[in-house]
Amino acid sequence: MKKRQRKFCFRRYIKNGKAVLLLGTAAVLLSGCGSGKEETVKSIKIGVTLYDQYDTFLMEMMQAFKEYMLKKESETDVTISVEILDASGSQTTQNEQMRTLVEKGCDVICVNLVDRTEPTTITDMAEKNNIPIIFFNRELVAEDLERWSKLYYVGADAFDSGRIEGELAADAFLTDDGMDRNQDGICQYVVLEGEAGHQDAIVRTECSVNMLLESGVQVEKLGYAIANWNRGQAQTKMASMLAQYAGKMELILANNDDMALGAIDALKASGIPKEEWPVVVGIDGTDPGLEAVEKGEMIGTVYNDKEGQAKGMLDLAFALATGEGLEDIELESNRYIRLPYQKVTKENVSNFRK
Repeated sequence: MKKRQRKFCFRRYIKNGKAVLLLGTAAVLLSGCGSGKEETVKSIKIGVTLYDQYDTFLMEMMQAFKEYMLKKESETDVTISVEILDASGSQTTQNEQMRTLVEKGCDVICVNLVDRTEPTTITDMAEKNNIPIIFFNRELVAEDLERWSKLYYVGADAFDSGRIEGELAADAFLTDDGMDRNQDGICQYVVLEGEAGHQDAIVRTECSVNMLLESGVQVEKLGYAIANWNRGQAQTKMASMLAQYAGKMELILANNDDMALGAIDALKASGIPKEEWPVVVGIDGTDPGLEAVEKGEMIGTVYNDKEGQAKGMLDLAFALATGEGLEDIELESNRYIRLPYQKVTKENVSNFRK
């Protein structure tokens, strides 16, 4: 249903003196039977389920979400309660959390999918109970988002993150002769990937390498390791690769900052002098990642706008729950809020530091 139709239906029902359930479970009630006066929504409840609450990017995004929530409350006099649950990497657990949030009367539920290919159970529950879902950060397949009219996505374009990471690496190789340690004109690299088969991991890796090639850099892949977006796993995997490819590694492409930092932890533990480290590049622009860029431990990262995504998700959830302001939110294809990635280097990192 188009926005104009929603607004028309809302007004028509109020004129007829009926209570309306609008865009979820937030009810717009009449102040008196047949009086034609409406009471504004006094409170809303938002549920959130995360694939892993210990993911650094998600922790920072949720902090920003809570800050915007308090600001929204002060601006609107609407009480907003938020319940955040951790699925701990289990889709089964997340499905049960969805059921719990429905039973607790959430007006909108925000879902950071564990398995982007398995949204069916969550979508079916949402549709059955008429509760809008905002998927975020881990993008589901486009066809799955089109299964019901009240499904939305907030995030960024994974292709762009890979391209910018590749640009950062290419700029370094083409401008710093010291990066080509064996002076063969070829960039020898390894990859730390997020998850086996995960779209963002695959896209980030492919696009970063393709951008290196498009920039005129010849490359040779030495190896790769799956580290599941995790700093500790990345450190272990990198320690093994440092031993396997001793002295040959010139570039480490990490699918996120946590894994880039894990690689740096391994480099520090190895005793290799910093001036002999391979170049490290990350994605996300987390606070620890930005600090590593500032220190020169990473040549750069790709800023994933956690603050913009948090605000976009909060504004959308508020509009869906209250029925107010949805027409003011810019949605791509009536479903998507996308925030652009930005390139971060030592020269501009201060612009992103709090």
